[in-house]
Amino acid sequence: MTGQPALFDEQPTGPGLELTLIRNALGLSAADAAFTALRTKIAWRQDHLRMFGELVPVPRLEAWIADEGLDYTYSGIHHDPDPWIDELIELRELSSAHAGVTFNSVLCNLYRDGNDGVDWHADDEPEFGQLPVIASLSLGATRRFDLRRVDDHSVKVELDLHHGDLVIMRGTTQLLWRHRVPKTKKLVGERINLTFRNVVRTSLFG
Repeated sequence: MTGQPALFDEQPTGPGLELTLIRNALGLSAADAAFTALRTKIAWRQDHLRMFGELVPVPRLEAWIADEGLDYTYSGIHHDPDPWIDELIELRELSSAHAGVTFNSVLCNLYRDGNDGVDWHADDEPEFGQLPVIASLSLGATRRFDLRRVDDHSVKVELDLHHGDLVIMRGTTQLLWRHRVPKTKKLVGERINLTFRNVVRTSLFG
């Protein structure tokens, strides 16, 4: 599985936004093969959030894959790491080469149809460091990716992410911006999103 040369890069602009969109970072045949492998080999799970005293299913399936000992908790949901599979290791290497950093973890999301999505949030958990680099690879159906400033919601960026596209966010993006994948009433197929991260090992700091 090898990535083809990107068709073109896009640099969406905004105050404090450090984002690069690499179209076709993964060529069509490689993206097809990756989607098929990940859809069947990853142990997808349905998580639940507690809202107003009730457990509500998260509108997508998830998996947390990381180096040994790197667990992850967000919104009250705890993930112990699943082991890396060969296809994810290759995609991690591709994403790391584009981002210029080494990743040790990935959150995998499976959007089954337009009823699945993720609301406004930032990948700003303390375990990712103060100014994290996040590489987000899209596979499968095209979905919209929105960003907006924390202090001014009228400052927005809207992108359509296609099969094989790679988004790299760095710098103050997670601090000053929020992002989402909105639900849609359109008929859309399955989409897998891989957000590669680098968990800071707290043991390094004693």
